[in-house]
Amino acid sequence: MTTERLIRIIAGTFVLLSLALGIPGSPIFVSEWFLAFTAFVGINLLQSGITRWCLMEDILTKLGVKRGGIHG
Repeated sequence: MTTERLIRIIAGTFVLLSLALGIPGSPIFVSEWFLAFTAFVGINLLQSGITRWCLMEDILTKLGVKRGGIHG
């Protein structure tokens, strides 16, 4: 598995989890402040798309994950 694929999995998991924790109708609702984390993930995705730099990619690379695109 490559860094790009793991980043997509991690970002998707963070968004879904923070929505579940932040929407009042959710069975695992904690606080609406979790929606700020959803926004934080979105801002980071936008920033990495514009600048081509992603902290999560650097972290995963240092942990030994193969750098590369989703197909290779």
